[in-house]
Amino acid sequence: MYKCYLKRLFDIISSTCVLIILSPVFLVTAMSIYIEDRTPVIFKQPRVGKNGREFVLHKFRSMPTNSANIPSAKAGSLRITRVGKIIRRTNIDEIPQLYNILRGDMSVVGPRPAMTTQVELNELRRDAGVLNCKPGLTGLAQVNSYDGMPEAEKVRWDKNYAANISFTLDIYIIMKTFSYLMRRPPTY
Repeated sequence: MYKCYLKRLFDIISSTCVLIILSPVFLVTAMSIYIEDRTPVIFKQPRVGKNGREFVLHKFRSMPTNSANIPSAKAGSLRITRVGKIIRRTNIDEIPQLYNILRGDMSVVGPRPAMTTQVELNELRRDAGVLNCKPGLTGLAQVNSYDGMPEAEKVRWDKNYAANISFTLDIYIIMKTFSYLMRRPPTY
């Protein structure tokens, strides 16, 4: 029952509440990006969603306009704006994905949506049945050190989640996400 009906209701209620609560952060971030590097404030990128259907993911722009379109794990070589460094470190750049959740493209919890260019990851997910569920803002792989993780391991975590979707598991992942976000960011 949760997987089929209540998960969507949970997504709508929680993303609406978080958007309302974080609206001042949203506004300040948008203004800061605009002041530093002008428009567009929102970065849009095609991603692979449920059943392999493509959708447009929204994030706050953290790199200069016209930067290369690559996975975040490989973005270290690209220039990031001053505001971008802050919003990436604090994960504020992810807030616009709440819009994707309200639209029904994503869920609060699920496998992170892969880029359309991540062919191997998408094929592994398709073969494992992971694409049968909506991608999420956070997920089981994310709370288990997603960045730098081999794609086969990401798929193993994603498959585990897809096979065991429940309210309890979603709350567990959300709590682990909050504990991750509350940690002091590394200094480089």
